[in-house]
Amino acid sequence: MPHSPASRVSIPSDTLMRVVDGQAVLLSLKTERYYGLDEVGTRMWELFAEGKTLAEAASALAKEFDAPAGTIEADMRTLVDELVKEGLVEPAP
Repeated sequence: MPHSPASRVSIPSDTLMRVVDGQAVLLSLKTERYYGLDEVGTRMWELFAEGKTLAEAASALAKEFDAPAGTIEADMRTLVDELVKEGLVEPAP
């Protein structure tokens, strides 16, 4: 799983995302499973879609949500692990 601050994740073409009322709904066409993200998770997803590294995304989220960077990084790693496990993102080369 990507844990280095310089790591990036990529979004497979079989993962779809739509924002509904400020929250993302993800769909894996491979597994046909839905996954929901809250406002912070949705913003994280957007940053990953822009190609940001884990460190860049954590820094942006800490500023945007006025939260400690360490907390954001730990929460983001947990979520990324879960998204990788569900096949919704992949470690980028």
